[in-house]
Amino acid sequence: MQDIDSWVPIGLYLTVALALGIVMVNLGAALRPHKPDAAKLTTYESGMPPVGSAQQRYTVRYYVIAMLFVVFDIEAVFLYPWAAAYSSIGWYGLVEMVLFIVLLLIGYAYAWRKGALDWLS
Repeated sequence: MQDIDSWVPIGLYLTVALALGIVMVNLGAALRPHKPDAAKLTTYESGMPPVGSAQQRYTVRYYVIAMLFVVFDIEAVFLYPWAAAYSSIGWYGLVEMVLFIVLLLIGYAYAWRKGALDWLS
């Protein structure tokens, strides 16, 4: 019986969270104005009417550049906690971060040599 009593607050929390989510979505749908017309239902991009087909294809280079951006952006995310905890991790943390940066620089040099960073070719 002790085990079940410890799960009651978790069940109550999940029930309240689910009910609150359902109530908020339905309350928004009930209270917002709903007056569709042709101007409101047209597609637009940043306030401009769309030009061309929405089904155009992108080259693989676009996705390679996007993935490289994510990889090097994550590098910056890992540098902040390391810098904040530098005084407590000492030389071991310094060596580990230098190895991390060296590996990323090797990857950067490889991508540059393969031409993945040539934007307009």
